Amino acid sequence: MKISVDRSQCYGSAECAHRAPAVFAFEDGYGVVHPGAAQAAAVDPRLREEVREAAEKCPSQAIVLTEREE
Repeated sequence: MKISVDRSQCYGSAECAHRAPAVFAFEDGYGVVHPGAAQAAAVDPRLREEVREAAEKCPSQAIVLTEREE
């Protein structure tokens, strides 16, 4: 799973950091993905579900998820 935040769409609600704090942080007014978080979410079903929920609930729809085929 590749996880990114489109800064041109993010307006800083911090909803992602609230819903999945192990994966997202709030820095300089924007949501960001912690380094290595995508790899952790790929192997941890609980984190993967938190990331999907954060993407669904993001008010600006700035979270981009891409499933990778290994």
